[in-house]
Amino acid sequence: MPSILDIRRRIRSVTNTRQITKAMKMVSAAKLRRAQERALAARPYAQMLTNVLKSLVSRTDIYDPQTGEPLHPLLVRRPENNVLLIVITGDKGLAGAFNTNILKAASRFLESKQGKNIEIEAIGRKGRDFLRRRYGSAAPRTADDKSPVRTTIVGEKVGVLNKVEYSVASELAERLIERYSKSEIDSVYLVYNEFKSVIAQRLVVERLLPIEHVGETDVAQAEEMSLEEKQQAIDAAKGSGVKLRPADTHEVDEAAAKFATAPVDYIYEQPAAELFRGLLPKYVSVQIFHGMMESVAAEHAARMTAMDAATSNATDMIDSLTLVMNRARQAKITKEIIEIVSGAAAAS
Repeated sequence: MPSILDIRRRIRSVTNTRQITKAMKMVSAAKLRRAQERALAARPYAQMLTNVLKSLVSRTDIYDPQTGEPLHPLLVRRPENNVLLIVITGDKGLAGAFNTNILKAASRFLESKQGKNIEIEAIGRKGRDFLRRRYGSAAPRTADDKSPVRTTIVGEKVGVLNKVEYSVASELAERLIERYSKSEIDSVYLVYNEFKSVIAQRLVVERLLPIEHVGETDVAQAEEMSLEEKQQAIDAAKGSGVKLRPADTHEVDEAAAKFATAPVDYIYEQPAAELFRGLLPKYVSVQIFHGMMESVAAEHAARMTAMDAATSNATDMIDSLTLVMNRARQAKITKEIIEIVSGAAAAS
């Protein structure tokens, strides 16, 4: 049995750890609030871009009236022989099962695409390290590449999630669009943690290219939060100033949606077809940017929950160690009293 001094040292160590985890929880809560505000601030632009594209679809031909072939390369559907997967994870740990769950979802998707050439764009250090160990890195395939089937990392971005910039998503989207237009890849998927609120999250694998319906999310796989995870998130959010439900933007969304459905003949500076061709790539960029921002918010929420659980566990451990220390001290006192009584009895 450890001595009382050892137990006291252990209690002091756990107490210091609890202070750290409690501080990390509050830091993550503050970052989560800012991430939610940024995601909400970027929503009107993405929504209006989508509505403009919907309006253009109703005012111009996106398919050849005679052949039925798409008039834009991003609408062309081909057999999925070459697939590109974008995996968004965090750069840091201490976020519970956040990164592990994303990588599991990515692994399930890769298993479902066996027999195809798969290229991976890794965003985030945790995903990059895992996927690099498992698949390795290689140069992107070209349209005339006849090498055997393989799964490799062709790109990585680390440290860009500390402050998400639209330019990062735009640069990645431009590269993917160029390769898709050259038929070097046949489809693009994005795996990330979709974040609506602390208790409304899900892991999704979303198809970005080809675009089938503007404004509609093409989800290939999805996994909701369990009831236990939701309860843990609720407990962590108490007293941290984080809202459990997303902001109510129903009226704003309805007002913006009227742009696409209003029976008004809008006058565009450019021809509708030309404007549609120019805006569709931006639509892909916005989707990637949206995934990055929501993944950042989900990571902060996961870290806040994990640190809250660690703080609770530390408190339980301190209580348990205090009980053990009191028992050991009581046993020591009892032993000394017995020795004194025994000595007095022997002397008499």
